[in-house]
Amino acid sequence: MCLCGSKVKLLYHADMPPLQQATGVSNGHMIGGVIRIGAKTMRQVQFSETGGADVLKVVDVVRPEPGPNQVLVRVESASVNFADVVRRRGDPYPAPTPLPAVPGSEVAGFVEAVGENVEDLAVGDPVFGSLDLGGYSEFVITESERTFKLPEDFDLDVACTLVVAGVTAYQIITEVARVNVGDSVFIPGAVGGVGSYAVQIARIQGAKLIIAGASSNDRRAQALANGADYAVDYGLPSWPDEVKKLTDGKGADVVLDMIGGDHFEQCLAALAPFGRLVVYGNVSRQSATLKPTQLLGLGQSVAGYYVGQWFAARPVESHRAFRTLVGLVQARRLKVEISEKFPLERAADAHRLIEQRRAIGKTILKPWA
Repeated sequence: MCLCGSKVKLLYHADMPPLQQATGVSNGHMIGGVIRIGAKTMRQVQFSETGGADVLKVVDVVRPEPGPNQVLVRVESASVNFADVVRRRGDPYPAPTPLPAVPGSEVAGFVEAVGENVEDLAVGDPVFGSLDLGGYSEFVITESERTFKLPEDFDLDVACTLVVAGVTAYQIITEVARVNVGDSVFIPGAVGGVGSYAVQIARIQGAKLIIAGASSNDRRAQALANGADYAVDYGLPSWPDEVKKLTDGKGADVVLDMIGGDHFEQCLAALAPFGRLVVYGNVSRQSATLKPTQLLGLGQSVAGYYVGQWFAARPVESHRAFRTLVGLVQARRLKVEISEKFPLERAADAHRLIEQRRAIGKTILKPWA
């Protein structure tokens, strides 16, 4: 660290080694011109203003210590989700994003320390942690009630994807859309994070016909390899007609929408009588219009889903969904595709990959790479 021309305040104590007393920087950390001697530090990715991927910066900060009912986790894998892109851009989001912000809402790693009243976790345990923000870090503080112990041999890269993508797909398919044996399902973004989970979970639920939406030949081929029966180009205005052809003119019993705007109206056009449309995102950043009378004649329904609300209001069901996914992965009934792994320094590249819809499967950060 160069202190040339800097005005700094040195914090030290009498029993500090002579070199530290002389320099004030060995094993220390400078924040706002104040060097805190002996503080343990870590790296994390922050953005202090909203905008493009270049606003993401790696910074050094003091490593936090767990308080009561809290866990300090050494992060081995941090999931990168489209929600992180939305918050970085400053787009509308269900939860506030105070600046400076550290993206990332799900991590997997090992317990480094526990606070008071934490009895079911111990140092060294492999865990998954759910956060509001903060995941793009070498260490994070998680609340004990949002920290799940993992089986000893569980892949941490897979574990860090299990809530925002995995639980979202599982609860949409099983709880919200209530996919039944024999149903037909249309899944957009079928090789992305949520989509790749949803294709497999719909099959496990007994869906008879799974139609994937994907934007390129390569991605459509991957969707078919993941278990979809058919794949259509959902970038074309005529894709609802393709869905109807594949369902003998009826439309799909279940349609998912994470794009919004005009695509929402297309989803309604592709929906069967008594069909269920589930909205879980708005990638287009455009509004859509729904006239309730549109739903009456065909007995259709529209529902929304946000994983944060489910964990807050229905924690029992959400925790059960997480444990179910762990079991499905262990039983090899659910395959999780990891598309790319990036170090913290390349968090911006990870965001661009997702923002440009080039990711196949999940994208993660490896803080110690």
